[in-house]
Amino acid sequence: MSQESVLKLQAATREKIRTFNSLRARELQPGEFWDVVVVTAVDESQREAYELQLRDKVGRRELPLGLHYEVFSDPPGSKIGNGGSTLYALQQLEDIYGKALCRMRVILIHAGGLSQRLPSASALGKIFTAVPLGDPLYQMLELKLALYVDFPSHMKPGVLVTCADDIELYSTGDDESVTFDKPGFTALAHPSSLSVGTTHGVFVLDSKEESTDSEMENVSCLRFLHKPSIEKMRDSGAVRKSQSGCFSLSDAEFVYTDSTYYVDFDTAKSLLGLLKELGPLDCEVDAYGDFLQALGPRATIDYTSNTANVTKEESSLVAVRRKIFHLLKGTPLNVVLLNNSKFYHIGTTSEYLFHLAEGEALRSELGLLSSAFSVDANESSGCCVMYSVLDPGCSVGAGSVVEYSRLGAGASVGRGSIVSSCWVGAGLSVPEGVFMHSLCVNYKNQTRFVTVVFGIEDNLKRSVDAPAYMEELKLFGFSLAECLSHWGLKREVLRFSGDASGCSLWNACLFPVCPDQRSSFSLSLEMLQAALSGSTFAVPKDTTLMSMHESLRCKNLEEMLKFRKGLHEDITQRKPDNQS
Repeated sequence: MSQESVLKLQAATREKIRTFNSLRARELQPGEFWDVVVVTAVDESQREAYELQLRDKVGRRELPLGLHYEVFSDPPGSKIGNGGSTLYALQQLEDIYGKALCRMRVILIHAGGLSQRLPSASALGKIFTAVPLGDPLYQMLELKLALYVDFPSHMKPGVLVTCADDIELYSTGDDESVTFDKPGFTALAHPSSLSVGTTHGVFVLDSKEESTDSEMENVSCLRFLHKPSIEKMRDSGAVRKSQSGCFSLSDAEFVYTDSTYYVDFDTAKSLLGLLKELGPLDCEVDAYGDFLQALGPRATIDYTSNTANVTKEESSLVAVRRKIFHLLKGTPLNVVLLNNSKFYHIGTTSEYLFHLAEGEALRSELGLLSSAFSVDANESSGCCVMYSVLDPGCSVGAGSVVEYSRLGAGASVGRGSIVSSCWVGAGLSVPEGVFMHSLCVNYKNQTRFVTVVFGIEDNLKRSVDAPAYMEELKLFGFSLAECLSHWGLKREVLRFSGDASGCSLWNACLFPVCPDQRSSFSLSLEMLQAALSGSTFAVPKDTTLMSMHESLRCKNLEEMLKFRKGLHEDITQRKPDNQS
């Protein structure tokens, strides 16, 4: 990416953030911004967590006021995917706003899911993940609203569909703006390498349409491919040759990949009709793969029987996909080519650490801080401290993130670690490359605390069929059985919570339930240190052990938010001494 392109991207991004900051805490007039901001949740428990936090944010005047904020949960039962969530959200919008909906501009942010690859976001949600920016401190919700701040004023009534864990930055020419005013779907597209294309959606454009050197182009799309192979991209004509003026890439070849898209109101109405026709969904529908692959003049029905990218294949899936295809076939797919743009995904611990603490690109483009809304006398470079109170003599290693935490005097965090929602006692030392996160739980009608600890590279989703195969599960790089031996725990007493058909680090009951947050952290830290050093630490007799899965099922949201409120008051009181 040329220096000129980077500077344009930076300037455009800073201007969007400046504009959004001018809207925060202001009572907005109809038509000035979004009419409705919708956040989707996977179940009722997550919906309650999101509503609680949204209410607090509005109460603290951290968001624009005078518009509607809604949280809609998926119905109980089968997983329905973000496509199913889109359909149900449209239904609930119609139930609430009726005929007025046809005049509204809606942003729909998909934020459901367990966040198993970034567990610090599991209890309170990916959309409420902190971002080291702004005063009051941004979370992903503010960042999404800031980056799309120009959209509502250039948009006909309809719905913009986006996800909670990605960031799109772009610039346009001085007299250009991204406009959503065409019938059907309008998708944003970003120049990407062919390897990135294999994990995203890819647009097949008409090669007869001459490409220009402008930062933004409006084109129509012939076909959409979902996570295609490189061979499929070539065969379909999706691969483009880089021009000398290509803004974002140095590759000789590239493809345009997807991110966010808009649906005009008439098309949204027809999707609502589809939900009524389908009845209760019992399979996962993808808002990208299943909707967009039906669009464009070259769309074919073949994809409906390809279930390679489905986590759990239900018998009804192919029939549901076929109905979607026939409903949407012939609907236009317009594409806005954002030639000077970047797409970032922040959905895993590694990505989160890299973009917030190590990588220079996103930090410079967004103006991210090393220390944001924190009491942190020893500001270290190359790390990220957010919404935390660090007592004197603390140190945080390069490439680490500390968020929503208290660190006692002389405490230290090694390189490349995440410490989230923890109370770290004075002088304690967190090793490098680990993830530590404290949750408040309701246990036997009492408030208790659990601190989960994993290696940054651990795969929490990987499961084995039975406890007998626990050797195959790796915790901090060691087999789970080996870790148990260091903690004086017999293999046969290890419990796996939830669905007995799969045993994983996610549902392994390994973490002590403690009466307070500090002792919870120090006990889990002693277990970690024993496993890493090969020494023995006996878990105190009669200690109850919980899994991450179980901790979420009995989480105490009010207490977790109360801890954050205490941090907020402490930081605010001491702010004059703090250069956040």
